[in-house]
Amino acid sequence: MMKKLLVLGLTLCFIILAACGQQETKNKATQNDHGTPKIASLSIHLTNDLLALGIKPAGSVVGGDLKDFLPHAKKQLSGTKKLGIAADPDMESLLALQPDVIYVDEELAGQDLSKYKKIAKTEVFNLNNGTWRDHLKKIGKLVNKEKEADQYIQDYNQEAKEVKSLIKQKIGNGKVMAIRVTAKELRVFSMKRPMGPILYEDLGLTPVDGVKKLDSKRPFEVISQEVLPDYDADAIFVVVNRDDKAQQAFKQLEKTPIWKGLKAVKNNQVYPIADQPWLDYSALGNKMALDEAKEMFSTSK
Repeated sequence: MMKKLLVLGLTLCFIILAACGQQETKNKATQNDHGTPKIASLSIHLTNDLLALGIKPAGSVVGGDLKDFLPHAKKQLSGTKKLGIAADPDMESLLALQPDVIYVDEELAGQDLSKYKKIAKTEVFNLNNGTWRDHLKKIGKLVNKEKEADQYIQDYNQEAKEVKSLIKQKIGNGKVMAIRVTAKELRVFSMKRPMGPILYEDLGLTPVDGVKKLDSKRPFEVISQEVLPDYDADAIFVVVNRDDKAQQAFKQLEKTPIWKGLKAVKNNQVYPIADQPWLDYSALGNKMALDEAKEMFSTSK
């Protein structure tokens, strides 16, 4: 009798252990379905879309010029493995990461998709197709955070209305443009991302006629100082690169009669903004840009 009871007890233990093992496997599968797989992001924009949904990727590429995570997202990416730059990811680090899924930008991945698919399931995003909202919704669907994505967009749209109202109080119906000063170039941003959509769509600002005429497929056009007056902007948003040469170039521009003669300059309607987050064009970047604009136009005199 004791022997039979022992056998029965052992059998029950094995059954329980097997059931536990199956449940653990099921739980892991469920966790992956609910947005906790180990994600490797090969786009800084997709990385920041993930962060907007409260998901920290296990690995991510870094900004090409910075060779680091973008400054406005760096703190949130503590512990995330760096995977090189988007144009040339570190395949050795990617392999060592052993991700469950890889997020790639179709434009940058090009014909190399197969090498990523050999490592893990690969989700391809065409970042030139649709807006950051579309990209966020796609990610939300993949990680079972569709409600969070919708709420994020709803909150963003509401804040955009508030900021739009603040800007209107300051510049009225004036026409605006955005420029970027680098060490060697002066650029005017077009209607295309990264700058165009937030200024002219989300905030509803009116672009100067010259901006409307720029190539809609290019993010910017290089111009000379001499043609700045032709744009005749009532307000100018200015991005100056962080390096010393770019900063010096802008200081020199400010001293020129051309700059001093601009309508926006004479009316004190020049607004310096940082390259990041304004040029990120992700859910996180655009939200942070809105926050900065809200503060700027709430306090500007």
